Amino acid sequence: MGKSGKFALGCALAALAITQVAAQTVPDFAPVTDAEIQQPDPSDWLSWRRTLDSWGYSPLDQIDTSNVQNLRLVWAMPLNSGHQEGTPLVRDGIMYFPGPADTIHAIDAKSGQLIWRHARDLPEDIGNYLPVYDTTRNVALYGNLVIGNSADNYLYALDARTGELAWETQILDYRQGAKQSSGPIIANGLAITGRSCEPEGGPAACVIVAHDAQTGEEVWRTPIIAQGSDPNDATWGGVPLADRQQVGAWMIPSFDPELGLVYMGTSVSAPTPKIRLAGNDETYLYHNSTLALDVETGEIVWHYQHLVDQWDMDHTFPRMLIDQQVAPDPADVEWMAPDIEPGRTYRTLSGVPGKTGVIYTLDRETGKFLWARPTLQQNLVGHIDGATGRVTVNPETIPSRYGENITICPAPTGGANYYAPAYSPLTQTMYFPLTNTCAEMSALDPADGDTGIYGIATRAYANPEAGGMIGAIHAVNAVTGRSEWTYRQRAGTQSLLTTGGGLLFAGDAEGFVLAMDQRSGEVLWSMNVGSSVMGYPATFAVDGQQYLAVSTGFWLSDNFTPEIQHGRQNTLFVFALPEAGIGHRGPQREQVNPAGAMGSADAPPPGSNIGGFSRAASSGVFSAAQAEAGLAVYQRACAACHGPDLQGAGGVAPIRGAAFLSRWRGRSVAELFAYTREAMPMGAPGSLSDPDYLAVTAYMLKQNGFPAGETALDPDEALLAAIGID
Repeated sequence: MGKSGKFALGCALAALAITQVAAQTVPDFAPVTDAEIQQPDPSDWLSWRRTLDSWGYSPLDQIDTSNVQNLRLVWAMPLNSGHQEGTPLVRDGIMYFPGPADTIHAIDAKSGQLIWRHARDLPEDIGNYLPVYDTTRNVALYGNLVIGNSADNYLYALDARTGELAWETQILDYRQGAKQSSGPIIANGLAITGRSCEPEGGPAACVIVAHDAQTGEEVWRTPIIAQGSDPNDATWGGVPLADRQQVGAWMIPSFDPELGLVYMGTSVSAPTPKIRLAGNDETYLYHNSTLALDVETGEIVWHYQHLVDQWDMDHTFPRMLIDQQVAPDPADVEWMAPDIEPGRTYRTLSGVPGKTGVIYTLDRETGKFLWARPTLQQNLVGHIDGATGRVTVNPETIPSRYGENITICPAPTGGANYYAPAYSPLTQTMYFPLTNTCAEMSALDPADGDTGIYGIATRAYANPEAGGMIGAIHAVNAVTGRSEWTYRQRAGTQSLLTTGGGLLFAGDAEGFVLAMDQRSGEVLWSMNVGSSVMGYPATFAVDGQQYLAVSTGFWLSDNFTPEIQHGRQNTLFVFALPEAGIGHRGPQREQVNPAGAMGSADAPPPGSNIGGFSRAASSGVFSAAQAEAGLAVYQRACAACHGPDLQGAGGVAPIRGAAFLSRWRGRSVAELFAYTREAMPMGAPGSLSDPDYLAVTAYMLKQNGFPAGETALDPDEALLAAIGID
């Protein structure tokens, strides 16, 4: 798919750098060390899945199977619009949360009080080059820094105390086709990142990169597409290098500090039908593989290929690192190595790495295959040779000509997908969120014109053999491979979390947060939070009390369950037991007042040139007719929440008078316009036209004492950014 055909994000954030929305600072921030990242304090959540083994497990046990039914909401925070899949990190009671489009919040984790918010200034044309560019799954903490991958292909770091930019390093040109939807892990002082890669970037965009986490200096860069002197160059069957595309690493790796190995999963090649490349007999490394990379050099120490793919069945998902005996039960495990040593403790890499829903367990020192089995109905993996680990694809799912209709299960949405599984050492069990789907597929003939990136046609549907139960959680013993239990429901399931209290926390596309017994799968507590539960949950402790954090957003596959009300509001929720209390305001922190910061005791008087703006709102920057049109828009779309007099009701903040001026004085009209467009109306942000948003912006200014002028507010954001609200 060319640039003109890419998905244009309708609710994209305006390209405005809002570095400090709440001008406060984090006091007494203790620098985060490698030792802490590798063995974090139980009270903290320092990495994507808390630990670098990707377990998604916390030893905290204050909330347990006996009292979880008493959980209640402590606080909630609305997030900016966009595709929300964030992970809360917590350090000494401060939460760092990445919202869509590189918006990072520092929050008092006990009270929900915002400390600072940093919004990266993204290029206005980024949506022309990268589809759904605004997903931000995670950031990392190291030293005094919060480190993220930006949508415009930088690695960047903020001061964790103030939110100010510390450094940034360009990795690639975003116009050359590499998208960064996931952030780094920190491995021995290095920030390790992967990315997806659009065809126009070619092999150069398909790389895993390591940077010095303190300085941002690049240390190594490893191509994912075999080429040149790589001994697996021949697996592409002579396909020219420029035509080797799309093999990305768009999720987050795991790390074994003792072995010094980083484990990263890779995605499909493009186009996916191999009749479009060199035929069905080649393997096209390193697509759909697990790569073990030397952390110091980036060298690929070993690889294992899970599937030679035809249909966009990515294998980028979490690899869990578990030290355990390996004793697969033939009753449940379909494929196993013949020479597994009974009683030996293996360093294993396990989980469902790809959309097929097949569990693979490997020796993570060598990459040797140990065992594998499906977790749901699938027809793509036909056989795995136990001695060699070589996967044979079911020939009935391999296209031999264009236009041939082929049924596959699961569909290209999975199976498994970006939502993360969890492991519990209490039960030695892995828990997998799954989706029961199938699809009718065909390979598209390039002679017929533009066939898109993947060159396939897809008609996905709910797997009829699942009885209408789209979502599932499958518990599988990591030692034996036996199924412990399976939970099924209509709504799709999302990422999981296990705890020392014997609990498995889950979320779903209907908006329910669930607490389940790890051993039985019994649902012990649930709450509907109104929108699809997204992102990755976390649990942490502050002042001796345990908390649970989950977030909501837009589930991309709601077409499977059209009768369910899939809310789309981006919100961060935190729960705790009654003993934690609710309603904390949080500590009043020392103010930091950079030029133009709101609430400054030294704020210039009205009419002054605050922050160097070339115009002041008090000089008349909107027309009377525009404000009158804004009144009509306000009455239709805003008054139900904010009241006819703009004073708010039922907990909705007023947008007139002192409350409005304390928030917006010293900021630009562009920021007010952008915020209104991103956040309003509640439940449907971005649903009005830009002229309507400009009109209601003019109406708010009029209602707050600013006079009308001769000309209307101009939609040119550069002009709006030059107007200061004084």
